[in-house]
Amino acid sequence: MERVLKTGNGWRIGWNPQVAEFKGLVGTDDWAIELTEPELQDFCRLAVQLAETISQLSSELMDEEKITCEAESSLIWLEVSGYAQCYDLRLILLTGRGAEGSWNEGAVGGLLQAAQTLQVF
Repeated sequence: MERVLKTGNGWRIGWNPQVAEFKGLVGTDDWAIELTEPELQDFCRLAVQLAETISQLSSELMDEEKITCEAESSLIWLEVSGYAQCYDLRLILLTGRGAEGSWNEGAVGGLLQAAQTLQVF
């Protein structure tokens, strides 16, 4: 299996099965965090789950109404915050390195799409 790096405007996500511990990567143009395989799996799963939750709630929200939703595993915590069609995403690693990062509303759509198609593990 080969290394995969997907990038877009304000986001990047990657997978490298050749390395021992930190096989995943998430970040922006300005920063990146290496993730273990379970952390990357949780990131992809929870990010998609939050997007689906926001989509389901969108019909119940007024256009100017903001929303915040969060999801976590034993490894990571994610939060989306903003409007139903346009929101920011925050990540906090809960174990080990204790890193934190975020993506602005312009980057989240592409990152989520890439996370859904990064079925390499």
